[in-house]
Amino acid sequence: MREIRSALERALAPSALEISDDSAHHVGHAGAQSGAHLRVRLVSAAFRGRSPIERHRLVYAALAGLVGARVHALQIEARTPEERT
Repeated sequence: MREIRSALERALAPSALEISDDSAHHVGHAGAQSGAHLRVRLVSAAFRGRSPIERHRLVYAALAGLVGARVHALQIEARTPEERT
């Protein structure tokens, strides 16, 4: 998870970042063997003026090379500092 955190911090400079590994909830699922099931919650000014799809694309771009290889599933909550709750 250190690589994932570093990649997101480099690309998006989040003011808040939480990464949870939910893999234990997916034991027995066919994809459980191929990588982690992660939940990412981040707050970044980089998301200002962007749609939810554009925000997700930024996260996936930041994690290029890791998704598919080390990450099987990714649940993303991406907010701006103004949307932070």
